[in-house]
Amino acid sequence: MEDTPADSLIPYDEIVQEALRAVVGRVLGQVVDSGGTLPGEHHFYITFKTEAPGVVIPDHLKERFPDEMTIVLQNKFWDLSVSEGGFSVGLSFNQRAASLEIPFAAITAFVDPAVDFGLQFQAMNGSDSLEAHDEAENDGPEGPADDNGEPVDDGSNVVTVDFGKKK
Repeated sequence: MEDTPADSLIPYDEIVQEALRAVVGRVLGQVVDSGGTLPGEHHFYITFKTEAPGVVIPDHLKERFPDEMTIVLQNKFWDLSVSEGGFSVGLSFNQRAASLEIPFAAITAFVDPAVDFGLQFQAMNGSDSLEAHDEAENDGPEGPADDNGEPVDDGSNVVTVDFGKKK
């Protein structure tokens, strides 16, 4: 008998990756909301795939970093803005100002060394994004209905949890 786990029909890995990328967006959004300055000693190392769809960086940086690049958000950055799909920021490279646009799907690592926090991601390409799905065919918010469409109270919306005390 073979004990190999069954292939999941639910893309758990993709869902978790997307949720963790949302953490990056939320953190960067808090920086934007606080006026664009990092609190305390916080600073971020963000690594991303330079050839990922939606990444916009100057040509001289693409030539220097043809696959992956790490940026540091600490003291000298400007125009940080965050959208649902990514962020943009101004940085200086060898005293040359550059504007970068980075989709969250392109990020492969996010680290805040001030608090020893880090996230690693699998790079997603355009075809790796979560697929749209059909609406659920289970009971809607109004609950189950009989053949005439009338609501049926079958008790299925009641959950009983008994943490009973030992007597």
